Amino acid sequence: MNRIFLLAFSFLICISCNKEEKRSFDLLITNASIIDVTKDSILQKKLIGISNDTVQFVGDMNEIEKYEGKETIDAENKYVMPGLWDMHVHFRGGDSLIAENKELLSIFLAHGITTVKDAGGDITPAVLDWKKNIANGNMPGPRIFSSGPKLDGANPAWEGSIKVTMEKEVKNALDSLEGIGVDYVKMYDGSLTKETYYNIIQQAQERGLKTTGHMPLTADLKQAVEYGLDGVEHLYYIVKAGSPLGDSLAKTNLGYGMMPYLIDSFNEEQAKQVYLDLAAAKVSVTPTLHIGKTLSNLLEDDHSNDLLLKYVGEGIQKTYQRRIERAKKAKASGNNMRQKMEQLSNSMIVPMFENGVNVVAGSDSGAFNSYVYPGESLHSELEALVNAGLSPAQALQTSIINGPKFFGLEKYYGSLEKGKIADIIILEGNPLEEIKNTTGIIRILRGNQIYNPRALLEKIKN
Repeated sequence: MNRIFLLAFSFLICISCNKEEKRSFDLLITNASIIDVTKDSILQKKLIGISNDTVQFVGDMNEIEKYEGKETIDAENKYVMPGLWDMHVHFRGGDSLIAENKELLSIFLAHGITTVKDAGGDITPAVLDWKKNIANGNMPGPRIFSSGPKLDGANPAWEGSIKVTMEKEVKNALDSLEGIGVDYVKMYDGSLTKETYYNIIQQAQERGLKTTGHMPLTADLKQAVEYGLDGVEHLYYIVKAGSPLGDSLAKTNLGYGMMPYLIDSFNEEQAKQVYLDLAAAKVSVTPTLHIGKTLSNLLEDDHSNDLLLKYVGEGIQKTYQRRIERAKKAKASGNNMRQKMEQLSNSMIVPMFENGVNVVAGSDSGAFNSYVYPGESLHSELEALVNAGLSPAQALQTSIINGPKFFGLEKYYGSLEKGKIADIIILEGNPLEEIKNTTGIIRILRGNQIYNPRALLEKIKN
């Protein structure tokens, strides 16, 4: 009898051993059509297992019986891709606008922007506090990489900037920025001399800090790249480097008054060598096409019925008047530089991309930049890049692949595969077929949280 009992018990144990235990995840996305922007293709009928804010598994739907999720999202007939990166935004306007700037975080997230590069402002303590709380999961918003205050010359163009006019001041400024834990250094050309600009790059390079920003038009882009420059914001400085008149005009006191001459004399062959030099040095370039078009048409376009205007605080809306007044003065003087710059900028995108430049998508949204709305403007930037000649997949690369590349974070972002951070958006349509489909967002995954875009926007006004 004991022998029979032991045999039966052993048989039950064997059955139990052979029954495979299901692998469990915090979240399981089923029936996913994964967008691979590198290969410009779709991976059909996939399972995505996510735990602890990280993709733990990607497999086929025919294996579903082996897996389970504490929570499950069925992505049948939907498209799944990494969250978008906006590589040039601003939080600013002084202490009185901190609350309104904070609301912008939900607008970014509602539009699938899961990471932003804050390019400097005058409310740095608040921005760094948001950054920490978002990272800890205590508030909704995109992941923030911040430069803290900008570095400018003796007469800074923007409030909150740090004045640097000599080598010692550069050291003190960089000490201060490192002390508050910035992610990179942003220069501005309000009154920054070329010598100080070069010195910032050199000293930051020695500390392992990345540098990007505006460049004094008296400075030489090639020289800056040799010193270790990591990024260029906007295309003015590349236009100068691509003009045979660039060096001679740099010796004048024209400032941005030289731009019409640089635009008219821009040489594509000379510019090609500039692109090759930038690519070889792994310098990232943020074209900001959409804001160029918006500001060019500021007096012609009626923005009173813009859908996102009601979500932007009245204080930030008032800052838009500054750009409008500038546009009026430019029109009265017959200055059409912005329109000409817009046309040239569009023609530069494909040659830069084809020659290996790390082109990154940035909106330049924020206070003072009239009607360039958080979130929406990044989608418009992607559309502008496609209109300039990139494929939808290439345009998406400028955000979700080239953005992380600036910070050396390609290992953790840019695709949906094991080990990548699970910042994810789920779309109704395929953006590889039509770039405007990036706006059809159903769900956003960020920091172990699942967000409904409509709920994020509605909460702002409640």
